[in-house]
Order: sequence, then structure tokens, then C-alpha cells
Amino acid sequence: MQALVYDDFDAPLSLRSVPEPEPAPHGVVLAVQACGVCRSDWHGWKGHDPMIELPNVPGHEVVGTVTEVGQRVEEWTGGERVTVPFVGGCGSCTQCRAGHQQVCPNQFQPGFSDWGAFAEFVSVDYADENLVRLPDSIEAVTGASLGCRFATAFRAVIDQGDAQSGDWVAVHGCGGVGLSAVMIARAAGAQVVAIDIADEALALAEEIGARTTINARRADDVVEAVREATGGGAHLSLDALGSPETCFNSVANLRKRGRHVQAGLLVGDDAHAAVPFDRVVADELELRGTHGLQAHRYPALFNMLEAEVLRPRRLVQRTIPLTEAGRSLQQMGDFATAGVTVIDDFG
Repeated sequence: MQALVYDDFDAPLSLRSVPEPEPAPHGVVLAVQACGVCRSDWHGWKGHDPMIELPNVPGHEVVGTVTEVGQRVEEWTGGERVTVPFVGGCGSCTQCRAGHQQVCPNQFQPGFSDWGAFAEFVSVDYADENLVRLPDSIEAVTGASLGCRFATAFRAVIDQGDAQSGDWVAVHGCGGVGLSAVMIARAAGAQVVAIDIADEALALAEEIGARTTINARRADDVVEAVREATGGGAHLSLDALGSPETCFNSVANLRKRGRHVQAGLLVGDDAHAAVPFDRVVADELELRGTHGLQAHRYPALFNMLEAEVLRPRRLVQRTIPLTEAGRSLQQMGDFATAGVTVIDDFG
């Protein structure tokens, strides 16, 4: 099969012929129909994820058809059109049994713990626990756009952030996760202020529901600008980028008893970013992380799509062939484009 491979971190990616995968005993092989190009893939390619062994094939926002089934798989027989959480739980540990597959210590992540879906076929482990049948009403490109960014934002806003109608929600960073969070928070009835450094991204945020936007490069003080826009501070604030500045601002712009959710990945020295803990204590702020979305929560997400309360296809700005995916991935660090890119041609 054809797959996009990198042999070293931060090195060129090449499209080459590699052996087709075989299913693990508890896994399946998917014929890939669509795969998102995600900033998490970029982090992996840059060497920010210790799970990756070289050489590697990126790609974890996948929709595909089951073509081969492992001998211990019980729920799938072949031919089903599915998607899969980018964090797959093993199904047998304490966290999985409690319904928290997204923090499974034995987790499987396509593109990280094993080769991913920038390829014609991909192997997915723990199939019974994690595969999600895609409704006929959701086409492949839309399904792939849900995989990491939209699903992460759904858990961040709804499950971890507990966004309520009338809340002010601040979203710091309007990439794929941030724009998804804007749309989801608006669907929950919240009022959204979107913060970014790119006018194109802010325009898209406004188009999909942000009540107001702030260009962080032009604002004298982002925290004060959010406080002014929200009449005293956000009830819920998300760092959807992952930087010391956006993390600090997201916590600092909360009103009393507000909630911060860290969705963006902080890596290297940035992993120890400063947080205004004087405010955390004095104002009883809540700080939470978010990491993927469990398979059993996908029906709630699908219901909102089928009711057209959420329209993630509006975030997909480009569809590309696999031959262009390497360049698209490398350019993610430049923040040069707004919206989501999905690979939809693997021929």
C-alpha cells in the first residue's frame, strides 16, 4: 500500500510503498476513506510525543471500512463504515471499566503508538471497545473532521467544561480545536469570545457563532479585553492552542468560581507553564484537562450533528489527496491557514 512515512523527527516525509497492516488479535484493519491533518500529527512529527517509534506514519482522525478482523474480535465482521476515537482504551483496566477510556494506561493511538491513517490501510487495536459505526447521514470527510479536534472540543466544552446556556465562554486559539469549541459552545447556548492572532481565523469564528473576537496581537491586554467583553470575566475558558501565554490568559480571564479547561498540548519547557494560582485560590477557580472522547459518548455528538445543531463540515476549508499531506502537515507550525484540512483521496 501507499503510506506517508517519516524516518526521523522534523525531517521530510515521503510517500512510499509499505506492507499492508495485519489486524491484532483484538483489532481490525480499515480501508481509509478520509483522514484529518491535525496539529497533534504535527506535534508527533516534531518529536514531542515519547510514544512514537521511528519510522512512523501519522494520521489519527480516520474514517474507514473494516476489511480484516482479528480472531478475538466479537462485534465486527467486516464491511462496516466506522470512525474511532484518537485515544482507544483497552477495555479491561480500572479506567476503562469506569468509562474513562480516554485516559486508559494501555491506550492505543493510531499515528502514535502504531502507524496511522496517512495511508491506504490502517490497523486499529481494541476494536470492540473503540470502533464507532458512522451513521449513513454523516459522510466520510465530516466524520474524519470529528476525530480529534472536534471530539476533543466536545469533551472540553460539554463534559469537562459543563458549558451552560447564557455562560460566557472564552476560547483562546482558533485552530481546529478552538473553532470546534466555538461552534459547540454556541450550540450549548453560551456566548463566545474568540481570541487569536489571525484575522482570517477570527472571521471564521465569528461566522460560526462567536459573539465577539479579540486579536491578541492588537489587544493591549488580552485578559482585560476578555473581562470587558464578558462583563467581568468568562464562566468557562479554554486554552485551545497550548502555549504558556494562552494558558495563563485563559485562567486569568475567569470570573470568580470560573472553570478553565486545558485542551491545547503544552510540550517541552512549556509543559511547566506559569498559572496564576493566587487567583485560583482566592476566586475558587477550577482547572481541568481534556484528552479525547470515549467511544460511548459519540452517539451524543452524532445526535447533535443529525439535528443540525452542530455543522462541523463548515470548518473543513480544504480537502487534499494523500500526495499533498506531507506539505500540509509541515506547514501547520506556521499557522498560515484557517479551518480544517482532510485527506480524501488515497489513490
